[in-house]
Amino acid sequence: MTRRNKTDEAGVATKKVAAGARVKPPAEDRSWHPVIKAWFRSLKQSGQSKFYEASDWQAARLTAFYASKVIKAAEDEGKPLRAASMDQIWKMMADLMTTETARRRARVELVRAADGPAEDEGAEVIDIGRFQQDYG
Repeated sequence: MTRRNKTDEAGVATKKVAAGARVKPPAEDRSWHPVIKAWFRSLKQSGQSKFYEASDWQAARLTAFYASKVIKAAEDEGKPLRAASMDQIWKMMADLMTTETARRRARVELVRAADGPAEDEGAEVIDIGRFQQDYG
C-alpha cells in the first residue's frame, strides 16, 4: 500500500492498493422486475462500473433483489411504492455511484470521447527530429 502525500479537505489521506483481477459482471436474475433488470444491465454499460470489484457487483445484485421485491410487492398489493423503501433503494444505488450526484461526491467524473481527452490521454506527439529536418 502507498500513502498519498496530500489529504482531502477533511484531512483524510487516500490509501491505494492493487485491485483484483478484472471482474466479470454477473448476469441479472430472470425473476427480477423488468425495470430493475434494465437498471442492472445499465450498470454494465456505465463508466463507473470500471471501478467495481466483485463485492460491488454483489452489492448491486443485493440492491436489485431488494428493489425488485419492493416493486413487485407494491404492484401485487395495488399500492404505491412506500417512500421509505424508495429512499433505501436510492441510497443503495447511490453507494454504487449510479447517479451524477453520487459520482460528484466520490469525485468521479465520466468523460465521453466527444467531451475531450481524459486525464490519462495525452496530446499529439510531435517528432522533433523530423520537424528540424523539414524546417531547418
